[in-house]
Amino acid sequence: MYWLIVAAAHVERLVRTARERERRQLRLEAQLADARLEALRAQLQPHFLFNALNTISVLMHENVDSAERILLQLSALLRRSLDSSEAHEVALGEEIGFLESYLEIERARFGGRLSYEVLVPDEALGARVPTLILQPLVENALRHGIAMRAGPGRVEVKARRHGDTLLLSVSDDGQGLSQASGERVGLANTRARLRLLYADRQRFGLRNSDDGGVIAEIELPGDVPNDHPRADRR
Repeated sequence: MYWLIVAAAHVERLVRTARERERRQLRLEAQLADARLEALRAQLQPHFLFNALNTISVLMHENVDSAERILLQLSALLRRSLDSSEAHEVALGEEIGFLESYLEIERARFGGRLSYEVLVPDEALGARVPTLILQPLVENALRHGIAMRAGPGRVEVKARRHGDTLLLSVSDDGQGLSQASGERVGLANTRARLRLLYADRQRFGLRNSDDGGVIAEIELPGDVPNDHPRADRR
């Protein structure tokens, strides 16, 4: 009986130690994932800011009033970005507001060559999405789709719910993907962020549209588990 009690106590200590080690490992993994997400998002902001300032610089020589209007929009964008600087996720409605301001800046740069449409139903506006997840997709559509066209081009941003899944897409009517070009550059950051945030519960892909151009598609889960890193949804 004595040895049974000793053995039971020893097993209990081993189990307790193993659980504590597992908890420490999970905390370390969460901190590492958090650090990687911060680094990935930090890469987006300077690149976007450089493009916007370059647009304003060009407009200063062509249309000072337009340059001033775009500068005000950039100021609003930066203020919104700073307001959510600690959040890895925001409401889709907030992300769309940011994106529309960005598109207005880009429309000024392209002049009459760029038109866009954002189609998001009201019931999807409260869904949580990664911060700045759509802007790189739109930037790629502009750079590799619209900018390559001799005439005007169009970008469409769509979102909808399908059961417990949120579907996001950005499409353009450019020249499409060729076998030689492969996937467009600049999207590795997006893939990495999605993997860190949602593991295998997400999907991201590019494909040629039947009507020409390219469609970038993202599938996200409808919710994020409470034990996920930074899942406080601030």
